[in-house]
Order: sequence, then structure tokens, then C-alpha cells
Amino acid sequence: MTQDIPEIFDTGTVAANRQRAGKAFSSHDFLYQEVASRLRDRKADVKRNFETAATVSAWDGNGGVPEPLGLPPGSVDLIESNFALHWVNDLPGLLMQIRLALKPDGLFLAAFPGGDTLTELRQSLIEAESLVTGGIAPRVSPFIDLADAAALLQRAGFALPVADLDRITVTYEDAFELMRELRGMGEANALCGRPRHFSRREIFFEAARIYAGKFADADGRLRATFDIVFMTGWAPHASQPQPLKPGSGETSLADILKTKD
Repeated sequence: MTQDIPEIFDTGTVAANRQRAGKAFSSHDFLYQEVASRLRDRKADVKRNFETAATVSAWDGNGGVPEPLGLPPGSVDLIESNFALHWVNDLPGLLMQIRLALKPDGLFLAAFPGGDTLTELRQSLIEAESLVTGGIAPRVSPFIDLADAAALLQRAGFALPVADLDRITVTYEDAFELMRELRGMGEANALCGRPRHFSRREIFFEAARIYAGKFADADGRLRATFDIVFMTGWAPHASQPQPLKPGSGETSLADILKTKD
């Protein structure tokens, strides 16, 4: 019996958003390029050569929703992913596929938006829609927090799992400039529960007013938070550091604390 995977994201809409961004993406890819640079720095810190590599990408023709992965077991030394995993419905399943596709002691490196990404926009839209219509609709994706990212790596069976976060703050002239940027990045709303009708314009004008009132810097520009979660994990191998077995320590806590047992 297989477990049903909740459909949070409309994968067809994710792919359509990427396709719609198309050639314009190069005018809005600053964040993608910045994160790619940080991933390269992390890979450079690993002092070894990777003979075979694969990429799980948002811009390789699959619309950023690589389910299933399609790599044979134990086939590559390195798998990298930039700005793709946040649109995957079955992320635990995909991470398991990635781990199985790696050769023993193979490396997985990934980065994607998480944490409090777009918290300012989310808060402004919720407050605006509540004021205008008396209700709220899902308009900004949920994002994985740091603790959950680390737990997902462990669940998928990675050795030496590490998850950490970089916060990147970008400023915009107004909320509409931010929304245009998100569309140009192919990051528009693709939630299954999103409104399927045209939303009232008053919602967005009210959201822009709230945004400007709550999240403006001293110079009047509006802050937008992008929390980038980085994942690092290794396919298990006997050469890797192993945790000590319980009871294998040779020094007692009492000795360390200089107290009697």
C-alpha cells in the first residue's frame, strides 16, 4: 500500500510559470545567480574530484518539478540543485531517489528558498485580503524551515547531513515591482488551492499600501526577505566518520567533572 502524497503545488502551473518567464528570466535571475555562486563556493570547499555529476534544475526543460528523478542507482558522484526543490510535492521521495542515485560517498548539494522567504509580502496580502473580502486565500507558497530540511536529509538516509541558511534581503521601489520580479523569475503562485478567478484589484492595492507602511527602509524602499536553505549530504560509505557506539567511551562524566561516581 503506497502512501498518498499531498498535492500542494500544481505542477502544470509551475511548468507554465517557468515557460512564461522564458527569455525574460535573464533579466530577473540575479537571485538564482547569487545562490549558484554560493553553491560553487561550497563545492570548492570539498577537496575531491567528481567524475560524474547530475543537476536537478528548474530550467532544464522539466519545469522545475523533477518527479521522478530518472537516474539509475549508484550512477553519479555528485548531484546539485539550485532553486528547484521548493516546488516538489514529494520532497522526501525525491531526496530518497537522489541518495540512491549517488555512488557510495557521493555528494548532494542543494539550495532553495525556505524559512521566512517573502514574509513581508505574505503578511501584507493576508491583511489586505482580510480587510477587503473578510477572508484569505493561499497566495504565497509555504516554505520549509531549517529544522525540517535537516530532518528530511536524515530521513532520506544521507550520511553527515547538514542544513544551513543564508538570508538575502533585497529592496524594491514598491510591492508591484516585487510581484513583477517574481513573475519574471517564474516564481508566481502555483498552489493547488490558489484562487482560480481574477482577484479584486483592491486586494493588491491595499497590500501595496500595507507593505509600504510596515516594511519600508529609511529611504522609502521596501524590504523583501529571501531565506536560502542549503542542504549537504553524502551517500553512506565505510570511510566516513562514524558515531561511537553507546557505552564505548573510556572517560566517565564524573571524571570530567572531577566528582565522585
